[in-house]
Amino acid sequence: MKYKGLSLLVVALLLGGATSPGFSQTAAAAGQTAPAGGQNAPTPAQAGPVKNGAPIPQGTGGPGGTSQVERMQKFLAIGAPPDPAAVERGKNLFVATCGFCHGANAKGGESGPDLIRSVLVLHDENGNQIGPVIHNGRPGKGMPAFPSITEAQISDIAAFLKSRYQAAANRASYEIQNIVTGDAKAGEAYFNGPGKCNTCHSPTGDLAGIAKRLEPDALQSRFLYPRPHGNREAATVSPAALPKVTVTPPNGPAVSGTLEHLDDFNVALRDSSGTYRSWSLEPDSNIKVEVQDPLAEHVALLKKYTNADMHNILAYLETLK
Repeated sequence: MKYKGLSLLVVALLLGGATSPGFSQTAAAAGQTAPAGGQNAPTPAQAGPVKNGAPIPQGTGGPGGTSQVERMQKFLAIGAPPDPAAVERGKNLFVATCGFCHGANAKGGESGPDLIRSVLVLHDENGNQIGPVIHNGRPGKGMPAFPSITEAQISDIAAFLKSRYQAAANRASYEIQNIVTGDAKAGEAYFNGPGKCNTCHSPTGDLAGIAKRLEPDALQSRFLYPRPHGNREAATVSPAALPKVTVTPPNGPAVSGTLEHLDDFNVALRDSSGTYRSWSLEPDSNIKVEVQDPLAEHVALLKKYTNADMHNILAYLETLK
């Protein structure tokens, strides 16, 4: 079919205003064919994700955002983060004015409730909900009025509270603070002394370079909770670190292997051939179960560590690079 005297743009409008996959809106406006592949090639000046030839604004890219944090913000419908400067001003004002009741982090104090979980705070927009409460107080609940706080200051407090409930909801924005705060010398003394860690581990053997292989939080978790969780972690653990078990039935030979499961009702193992075997531990079964757990000392130490011990050991392990 021919369209005499009509531009390509008019043709597109007559067909419903849509362009074909290989024909961009920009090209239609210019009466030109789109670049190969059906997409507009981003110009060098464009930074970040591009859609239809234009940069995607922060927080709107892809299915839900241009970063993990932004995608989670959109998924949780908690909105864009407030202005950091306003958050800082609001935090300082909140701590000085409201912190004595609601706590410095707004999670509640001796007389004030947790504001992070407050429905009023969650519904607030730039102070429109919390403003009247701050100005008038709640005499029946023991909250004094603060009529001298300005609207701008209320807006800053609202920004601070918004940052707090967003941080609580959006785990993707959580940042682990520096946890290497202990005394490395004291940690080394515990390692070679009361902890008896040196009876199984060596800073020049299995622990050589451990601080290069693991981040501080992962390293702390590894020595506090060394037992693997799930198949993925178990696949990275040395077989020698897995618990072994020997099961002796009343009328049969003993069977040994890697412990797969043990509770008050059943025991299961995987023998040297890879075969999974299990037994029911009924009260009258008379089955004997002996477990040899290489990590038993770690489990026992967890009940003995002081807070200082844990930080000191981590500080020492961080020197093994």
